[in-house]
Amino acid sequence: MLYYLKKYPFSLLVIAVILYLSFFKPPSTGLNTIPHLDKLVHIAMYFGLSFILWVEFFRNHQEKGNPLHGWMGAFFFPILMGGGVELLQAWCTEYRGGDWLDFAANSVGVILATLFSLYIVRPYIIKV
Repeated sequence: MLYYLKKYPFSLLVIAVILYLSFFKPPSTGLNTIPHLDKLVHIAMYFGLSFILWVEFFRNHQEKGNPLHGWMGAFFFPILMGGGVELLQAWCTEYRGGDWLDFAANSVGVILATLFSLYIVRPYIIKV
């Protein structure tokens, strides 16, 4: 665990923030009237998570990194985490509900971050 704390500190912080935001009871605001705003928030949260995971992976494994580890950690993990969060919201809370569209928005954020990270960011971090 200490290895991940040293190598992926920002990623772990983002994971903790997303988990907190996913399970706290949100206050009632006027923003609830904006249609699909929550889907944009889901896309942004999971874009940020996947993006920071890719950046820290590239930074830590510039020459020797196994690309499969990057895909497992920065692509598949956030998607699985998003699905798990939606299931836990449905099963373990009374004030939140699991939503397939939220899961889809999470996945879209991960896909966009992966494309952006591989084609825009990676060339600047790793000299390919």
